[in-house]
Amino acid sequence: MIRATVAIYRRLFVYLKPYIPTLVLGGVLALVVAAMEGAIAWLVKPAMDEIFIKRNLTMLRMIPLLLFGAYLLKGAARYGQSYLMAAVGERVIATLRRALYLHIQGMPLSFFSDRHSADLMSRVITDVNRLARVSSTVLVMVVRQVAMVAALVTVMFVREWRLAVIALLVFPFIGVAVRAIGRRLYRINKRSQEKIAELNVLLHEALSGTKIVKAFGREAHEAERFDRVNQRLLALALKDHRTDEVTDPLMEVLAALGIVGALWYGGHQVIAGTMTPGDFFSFTAAVALLYGPVRQLSRIVNTVQQSTGSVERVFEVLDTPPAIADRPGAHALTMFTESLALEGVSFRYPGAAEPTLRDINLTARRGEVVAFVGMSGAGKSTLLDLLPRFHDVSAGRITIDGHDVRDLTQASLRAQIGLVTQDTFLFSDSIYYNIAYGRADALFADVARAAKQAHAEEFILACPLGYDTLVGERGVRLSGGQRQRLAIARAFLKDPPILILDEATSDLDAESEFMVQQALADLMRGRTVLVIAHRLATVRNANRIVVVHEGRIVEIGRHDELIAHDGVYRRLHTLQTEPTRA
Repeated sequence: MIRATVAIYRRLFVYLKPYIPTLVLGGVLALVVAAMEGAIAWLVKPAMDEIFIKRNLTMLRMIPLLLFGAYLLKGAARYGQSYLMAAVGERVIATLRRALYLHIQGMPLSFFSDRHSADLMSRVITDVNRLARVSSTVLVMVVRQVAMVAALVTVMFVREWRLAVIALLVFPFIGVAVRAIGRRLYRINKRSQEKIAELNVLLHEALSGTKIVKAFGREAHEAERFDRVNQRLLALALKDHRTDEVTDPLMEVLAALGIVGALWYGGHQVIAGTMTPGDFFSFTAAVALLYGPVRQLSRIVNTVQQSTGSVERVFEVLDTPPAIADRPGAHALTMFTESLALEGVSFRYPGAAEPTLRDINLTARRGEVVAFVGMSGAGKSTLLDLLPRFHDVSAGRITIDGHDVRDLTQASLRAQIGLVTQDTFLFSDSIYYNIAYGRADALFADVARAAKQAHAEEFILACPLGYDTLVGERGVRLSGGQRQRLAIARAFLKDPPILILDEATSDLDAESEFMVQQALADLMRGRTVLVIAHRLATVRNANRIVVVHEGRIVEIGRHDELIAHDGVYRRLHTLQTEPTRA
């Protein structure tokens, strides 16, 4: 386990490289602290022998000044070293947190379907904060404490090597105890971090689903779920404290054994006249000062073990390769001019037994409206997710103007595509921010024009703060139709040549749907539109209707052509138009 721990912390060195000069300066200051600690122990002998035994007035004036100077220099060096090391640690953590966030942002949609968003948030915030605790503690303390141990042990051996050997006999036992405690702390804290992530997931779902919880009267059930995880966390926390806090008493007992042995042997030597009281008390001061750094080092080991599970969770995400990335030499698509095509496209989700899409062949020309219909689960949304490379095809290829989308930069590809979905997502910010999200440099006049085109201007101006009105979490302060029109305004402002509409009106009431349909009709004009709809009445005027069934394209044609043919489309149409029979 020690080897694995060392290996994972070695990876942090990459993030430390830019700060090596600062670390070196901090290390020098730590050596100054250690040297002053040794000097203080060293000055005990002349203080004892020259002042108290020989009653030397010159030494009485000098030694207190030397001691004060040593403490003053030690304090200044300690402050400088602590700040420099802590600053490096915090900067490393900020860099690592950013790297983790950017890595998560670059992952495909399938990555997020396998992991709960609250668990990922726990890794970015809680686990990285644990790592901050390690970096600030380890970087600040290790060099200083190791240097202090070395300085004090040197004083001990110079004063009386036999006494030093006796005092240090307990060190192997300290090492064994620290190792055993560290292993237990690692196991406890790894389970704790997993439980914290579980608690985050529970809280996220309970708070997001408050309406459902209340509607079904499940408050007591959710409280029971919370208590179960919370009590487990409490048990682990108490176990962690019991294990961690045993370190100091154990160190003191073992240190007492070393001091008692040294006192017994040293006392005999002083009585026998082979050692001066100054030598003995100088040695004793070094021993007393030594066990402080040793105790701190054991604490550092505990801190490292308590945080190693968090470090592993951070690197577990960083080690997950992004399935979708720009190829070397990928070029930018400046403009969509001709057509997009799916050529023999198949797609299988990672870990799925069967492919979701099989052998899809389709071409959509610029300015054409192509509708996709089919039963739920047929693969329509997955098919359109392949175009902006939310997923990559498992077989075949997708081209835009003859360019394989995998040979294009993701940024330039997605710049050509606008997306309006059924589940409209709005950020917890102002109406203006949400409309301008796709074009941060847009002028207010552009945003207002997009809102007007989306038939959203009237309700926006009726809000108390107009465009500065906050929409709440996921747009909770707005109606479904209002949220949808803001999403359409966002697409208007982006002004993409290719537009994907995924069930954009399915959950709206009749009045809202009428307003949204008007906005969509304006938005679709002059663009290549790929639209998914369950209600067939909304797509009957499409240039072509593509029927997707069980992952395949089974029919293509206009509404009248498909109705005339006894196929899947006609059956879907019959199900939607026939009155419900009693």
